Amino acid sequence: MSSSISASDPPPLPPALPPGRFLALAAASFACVFALVWLWVALAPLAYLDPEYPAWLAKERLLAACRVGDVLVLGDSRAAVDLIPRRLPGHVVNLAVGGGEPIEAYTALRRALACPRPPRRVIVSFDAVHFTRPDLFWERSVAFGFEDARAVARLRRVSAATGDFSVWRLRLPRGEPGRLRAALYAARFPTLYFGPLLHGGIALRWFENRRRLRRVLAARGQYYFGRADGSAVVAAEGTLRRFRPAPVLDWYFRALLRLARAHGVPVTFVAMPVNTATWQAVRPRVRRGFAAYLAGLAARDPGFRVRGGVMPHWPDRWFGDAFSHLNPAGAARFSARFAARLAQRPRKTGRRFSMKEAVASR
Repeated sequence: MSSSISASDPPPLPPALPPGRFLALAAASFACVFALVWLWVALAPLAYLDPEYPAWLAKERLLAACRVGDVLVLGDSRAAVDLIPRRLPGHVVNLAVGGGEPIEAYTALRRALACPRPPRRVIVSFDAVHFTRPDLFWERSVAFGFEDARAVARLRRVSAATGDFSVWRLRLPRGEPGRLRAALYAARFPTLYFGPLLHGGIALRWFENRRRLRRVLAARGQYYFGRADGSAVVAAEGTLRRFRPAPVLDWYFRALLRLARAHGVPVTFVAMPVNTATWQAVRPRVRRGFAAYLAGLAARDPGFRVRGGVMPHWPDRWFGDAFSHLNPAGAARFSARFAARLAQRPRKTGRRFSMKEAVASR
């Protein structure tokens, strides 16, 4: 019998890798891929994060460059939409953010007041819901890098002091300690960004996000959400049974007022309008509670005043989405009306106002 291998015989198989070496190579390959993904997550957030991120990044860059204006707007998404700086007198910069609460406003004001030329006046606006429960602190404020490790550590201390850990329990995955989540976000750990990477197609949002960043910077921080020609959807205020500020959010709002007072900067609270559908759905005791809360702060702080009603309402046609964000026409209309008020010289001391005035709606 011949020992030669015929041409029709299959080629000999390569020697099998020892199990230990195979596992080592697999682990090394996984580590390399994971490191590359981690690097991408850390260095190219514009490529995959949702369209809200460029707006937050614009605010971060305005703060980093100390482009905070003479009048600084702080607050939530309604303020970010409704107040158009270029339609207002003076140099106005809008640093309100989507889902923003007193936590983010306090951080922004601390940084703004540390600038060589800090703002001389602050306009602040939050809806009632953003005083009563936390919203998007982790998936926006921290994930987007607006709140750094020091701010998160401060939040931990404030939460302990007030006994309110509601922000730390917010959408906390089962079994994940709050401290661990804070550390993972600070390190931009890839698994926290898997959803945005998947929905953003790894890099498909790069060009649109860069365009949006340029637009928000050019608009001095203002940007839009819905652009529909009207909305009759009831916003979140309609779900409140009563107004009770969360202790941790109340602490940050009072701290914001103390900080402004220490620097001699007057703060004016201006409520953004809601659509008629929302106003009709809101319980009267919610409006009364919200008004009483702000009235109490104004009575004790001469540098803080409330202008207008705490929940003004406009016809549904001026709103662009289900969250009572004004559409472009509505924002232009509101800014034009507000410009006349802003042109008035602010008083150096606050004023006491009646409950009837506080709850009045336009």
